[in-house]
Amino acid sequence: METLYGMTAIAVGLILGMGALGTAIGFGLLGGKFLEGAARQPEAVPMLQVKMFIVAGLLDAVTMIGVGLALWFTTANPFVAAVKAAAGH
Repeated sequence: METLYGMTAIAVGLILGMGALGTAIGFGLLGGKFLEGAARQPEAVPMLQVKMFIVAGLLDAVTMIGVGLALWFTTANPFVAAVKAAAGH
């Protein structure tokens, strides 16, 4: 049983870490492309800025889904019941 809790803690750490890493890379690419577009066509900055904020919101949403999933595994691990049932407890 302790092994399950340990592996769950490692999985939660990986979910949070990979989510943060992916979001950071995404924001870096998004900001770089926005600056490139703004430098090429300064008159299109308002349109590009709206689209950039929409994509930034989607990036954050994906990360928040990962955080929610990680917290769910931390507090109400669905695998604990299966292990207890298999062990006969």
